[in-house]
Amino acid sequence: MEEEKKLALNRLEKFLQNLDTGMTRDKYLEMMDQLDKEPVEEEIPPDWEDFPEIVLDALNTFNMLGDRMYPDIGYIGKDYTNLNHYIELFDIQDKLFFMELLSWLDSRAIKKSQEHLKREYDKLKRKNSGNK
Repeated sequence: MEEEKKLALNRLEKFLQNLDTGMTRDKYLEMMDQLDKEPVEEEIPPDWEDFPEIVLDALNTFNMLGDRMYPDIGYIGKDYTNLNHYIELFDIQDKLFFMELLSWLDSRAIKKSQEHLKREYDKLKRKNSGNK
């Protein structure tokens, strides 16, 4: 069971990375067809149906939870005030894994927000130093 959870998390990371770049399973298969190459199984981006229901429930819940954001700090995480309602709504049985998924998604979103803010800050800094 623990191996299945690790596999689901790895697949989820690959899925979200591909979403960030705009690569989907269909686009990959179309690209390989245009290049007249055989798709490589390990390279095929995961799709929604590749995930167990709990992963989809965690993604849905994560997207429905409110964001906590502050100016100059950015995204600091989700507001978990209504989490119990979603756990009931989706009838989550494996609450530990569900929470692991939410925590992982939150950490990833915080990291992406920090990276975005740093890029924007660096861009402003370069722009302002060039005006002197």
